[in-house]
Amino acid sequence: MQKYRMRANGTGAFASSFLPLILVVSGMLQAGCSFAEREVTLQGAGATFPNPIYQQWFSIYVADHPNVKFDYQAIGSGGGQKQILARTVDFAASDAPLKDKDLASAPGAIIHIPSVLGAVVITYSLPSLTRDLQLTPETLAKIYLGKIKKWNDPAIKAVNQGIALPAVEISVTHRSDGSGTTFVFTDYLSKVSQEWQRKVGSGTLVDWPVGVGAKGNEGVAQLATQTVYSIAYVELKYAMDNHLRYALMMNAAGCFIKPTLESITAAAGTAQVHDDLRVSITDAPGKDAYPIASFTYLLAYQDQTDQTKARALVDFLWWATHEGQGAARRMMYAPLPEEIVGKVEGKIRSITCQGRPLYER
Repeated sequence: MQKYRMRANGTGAFASSFLPLILVVSGMLQAGCSFAEREVTLQGAGATFPNPIYQQWFSIYVADHPNVKFDYQAIGSGGGQKQILARTVDFAASDAPLKDKDLASAPGAIIHIPSVLGAVVITYSLPSLTRDLQLTPETLAKIYLGKIKKWNDPAIKAVNQGIALPAVEISVTHRSDGSGTTFVFTDYLSKVSQEWQRKVGSGTLVDWPVGVGAKGNEGVAQLATQTVYSIAYVELKYAMDNHLRYALMMNAAGCFIKPTLESITAAAGTAQVHDDLRVSITDAPGKDAYPIASFTYLLAYQDQTDQTKARALVDFLWWATHEGQGAARRMMYAPLPEEIVGKVEGKIRSITCQGRPLYER
């Protein structure tokens, strides 16, 4: 009997010592939390254009939120769009906004979250040049149409007087995969060249009249690095990381503009942004605007199905829209203008899980 009482007392002490923990767990469950929220992996895929800043963001965010992990595959905007439409990822990244027909066919409402601004730059390999190359939009379109074939073409010489341009073939490089960078580039060419618009048009993937293709911004940058007398288009960060020279482009005001954070922001300042935040800022007016600039987007379903993932996603999106913008400038992406931040906040607040709001700020 004594032995039994001792065991009973021991059990009672054990239960008493764990009573606070039981109450804490009960409170967590009543609040809608669960132990599953301690670890969550957000799956993403898409654009290579913003991949450098996204990887930086993931690293910084995870340091303060060790329960959250990111698995982002930089497969191009086209691939990201396909995966978000198939609902095989938690978020996608795309420089090209989804088209109306894709939004209509999606299994739920998809929202566009502008993350940062970037620039598509025109790189060139001309070892003999001692100063920056200048290009007009008409000349650039004709190079990619295959109508201007040599570096010493009169059209190129006309805006680069005093520069000895070689009489060699231009090696044209472009993307081979579905790409938001291609969308931005061809969207620009379609605005400045009626012939380009008629013959090729704009899109994440087009039928190129001339040139050699490479996959991703990384692939194009590498090919451009290895090819003398080449011309290519890549996101600014990739050009800088690979020490590629890039041209000053004539903008809509007739000024030759270097791609900088200031000239990218100037392009955004002229944008007429719709409620859904889908907008093109290529060939923007204004003497200080760089003409091949663009927002890049994170895409997500407005109504989420997994509460744990949904909470982690909206918290990250809010962080990226605010704290994350400081890192953007250091990575050569232009931060979002204040007026855009306010619109993005509204989009983030609109995200729900099974119809219930997730964000309360």
